[in-house]
Amino acid sequence: MNIITYPERSTWNELLKRPVMNTDTLRDTVLEILNRVRTEGDRAVMEYEEKFDKVTLQSLAVSEQEFADAEKAVSIELKAAIMLAFNNIRTFHAAQKFEGKRVTTLPGVTCWQKAVAIEKVGLYVPGGTAPLFSTVLMLATPAQIAGCKEIILCTPPDRSGKIHPAILYAAKVAGVSRVFKAGGVQAIGAMAYGTSSIPKVYKIFGPGNQYVTAAKQQVSLRDVAIDMPAGPSEVAVLADETAQPAFVAADLLSQAEHGTDSQAILITTSEALLREVTGEVQRQLEQLPRKGIAEKSLANSKLILVRTMDEAVDMVNEYAPEHLIIETKDYQQTAERIVNAGSVFLGPYSPESAGDYASGTNHTLPTNGYAKAYSGVSLDSFIRKITFQEVTQEGIRMIGPAIEVLAANEYLDAHKNAVSVRLAFNPQNKL
Repeated sequence: MNIITYPERSTWNELLKRPVMNTDTLRDTVLEILNRVRTEGDRAVMEYEEKFDKVTLQSLAVSEQEFADAEKAVSIELKAAIMLAFNNIRTFHAAQKFEGKRVTTLPGVTCWQKAVAIEKVGLYVPGGTAPLFSTVLMLATPAQIAGCKEIILCTPPDRSGKIHPAILYAAKVAGVSRVFKAGGVQAIGAMAYGTSSIPKVYKIFGPGNQYVTAAKQQVSLRDVAIDMPAGPSEVAVLADETAQPAFVAADLLSQAEHGTDSQAILITTSEALLREVTGEVQRQLEQLPRKGIAEKSLANSKLILVRTMDEAVDMVNEYAPEHLIIETKDYQQTAERIVNAGSVFLGPYSPESAGDYASGTNHTLPTNGYAKAYSGVSLDSFIRKITFQEVTQEGIRMIGPAIEVLAANEYLDAHKNAVSVRLAFNPQNKL
């Protein structure tokens, strides 16, 4: 890891840069795959599955028998853990249900909002180096609570054409309608355009590698909505001299094992803690099965020593981390000063792993500094709010003259007239 001591504010912009992910270089490849999926449908998806995932498929849809076999294959211990996580995620997201209120802005003028679920949503769950069944729960559970009519899921199969049993079990628990064996750009294209097997959806959710990210960006230009811009996963730990070095090191490494392009940052006011964390990282790293991945990730990571907690908080807000862990003596008060972060973990016993799996919050979060403008996935991500207004005859008399003036001054005479004819209307003589 890179150690930086007392950096000047003028260097922060360069210091806090993420690993570069330039999806522009992938554009031609991504467009070629998307165009083939758009025109050739299932055939193109299957050909790309054979090319990229090294599997020959006869069907893209997961069968009922495969679901049944998966349920038998998942251990009782894992089922119990999945159910605990599902229940907590459901409890937290159900509490976010929108309650629209009718507002009378003037006598006779009433406005309100109604929450309506997005009817068709597509969830993407990567394959790669780990079966991310937790992501199934994070995406499908709020979709189910929102009332989405069709929830489909695409995930790449293994070389025998199977999907990890825990992914299928989690999908069934969380209310996924159908699961399809498709990964990468071809899966995003299939959900964006629709094929004979995979239905077109209105919004696509889920993480993925740089090709998936580029594909989501491309289809969002005109074909389908997406959850948020995405980049490599990241964590920042904000700590003082009271933090436990072993906890901090474990938190940094839990992020580093995500992928070689992940980033873990420690921002601390304690030189002693920084030294101890450096040693702890090396000690714990040797025990990790995914040591090779973590080592490469740590090359992008930094231990930063600053002079004051004020400076540390300012640096965190400038970085806008996807995950922020605060391990300080007064972590509650410190947290009140955080304005840019995806999800915040407070105190020594709140590791990122809690939010990643089972505390109830969502782990699909803005990365790459987008926490300055975007929220993580929530119940709101799966609904739309439609506004309504009812204006009575009394109401149009209250606001009509102002509307006429506003429309006239924008030179929109037809807008003005739509009000004027109503103001002139007399039920007795019809005008």
